[in-house]
Amino acid sequence: MRRLAVITGDHGESDPTKLGAAYGEEDLKAHRTMVEALEGLERFDITVFNDHDGLFERLAADPPDLVVNFCDTGVFNRPTRELNLPAWLELHDIPYTGATPQAMVLCFDKQIVRLVAESLGVEVPGEHFLASAAPGVALPDLYPALLKPNAADGSVGITKDAVVRSPQEARAYLDFLHETLPGRAVLWQEYLPGPEYGVGLIGNPASGLTVLPPLEVDFSKLPAGLNPILSFESKADPDSPYWTEIAFREARIETETRERIAGWAKLLFARFGLQDYGRFDFRCAADGRPKMMETNPNPAWAYDGKLAFMAGFAGIAYPKMLERIVDAAIARVTAGG
Repeated sequence: MRRLAVITGDHGESDPTKLGAAYGEEDLKAHRTMVEALEGLERFDITVFNDHDGLFERLAADPPDLVVNFCDTGVFNRPTRELNLPAWLELHDIPYTGATPQAMVLCFDKQIVRLVAESLGVEVPGEHFLASAAPGVALPDLYPALLKPNAADGSVGITKDAVVRSPQEARAYLDFLHETLPGRAVLWQEYLPGPEYGVGLIGNPASGLTVLPPLEVDFSKLPAGLNPILSFESKADPDSPYWTEIAFREARIETETRERIAGWAKLLFARFGLQDYGRFDFRCAADGRPKMMETNPNPAWAYDGKLAFMAGFAGIAYPKMLERIVDAAIARVTAGG
């Protein structure tokens, strides 16, 4: 029986991607469900690591056959240290699921992602890069705009007020970013008012890459006056209407658009060197044309995450989705990838 080490975020440490910077019951439920799903496959001997104290020493003392790298929060829940775990695993010749350190570095910088996508012919929103949100920074003349940190995960820095329609709103939001994420560069991005889609992929280009049915974000039940975006509240605050009133459904999308975004997703998956699974987010402009918004090299693995919903649209139950990710990694490693 193959021995798997499943590594997640550290449940005992603060985490900037969680409400109150701490794991809540929803987070712990997602973790329990994932572990039970993997154990229920009855194919693997599973050890779970959700405490990072002595993590590397424990792995070195008893190396597993494969690490399931679900540590998307970074070592000790520090997002800039997400790449450190796969880098250490590579140094010790321990295979793992998911993105390489190189892919993580590239995809963590949203401007780099946009520039690479644009160079490949993938349509992207108009955008300006602000080196700082500090008072006095010159404001681009692009409204309405979505303001967000250039480097962040989990919608950190994107609140319900991130869509700005005037210089006054922009200044107020930049002040907020300057206070909460000091020194962080900001993307001033064209706000796209159309539907938002997610495209998930499982596998690898060399052995077969499955494109899951695209997901559409349903904002229709949000109260009037709230910007229809996937803000931090939608991922971290169970009491927010962004959590309770936003739903996911299989995309109601014409064939041409479906094929376009699927093709772009496969192209970007290969170009950024993603492995085993990935997710790409697109949103449509007023004219209906989709544009690439985000590249997610190690997307959320939870039972209630976008990838799980897309797998469900394809008739793939949650445990089987996890199994496919693990099997993709095993096939890649066996083939020398």
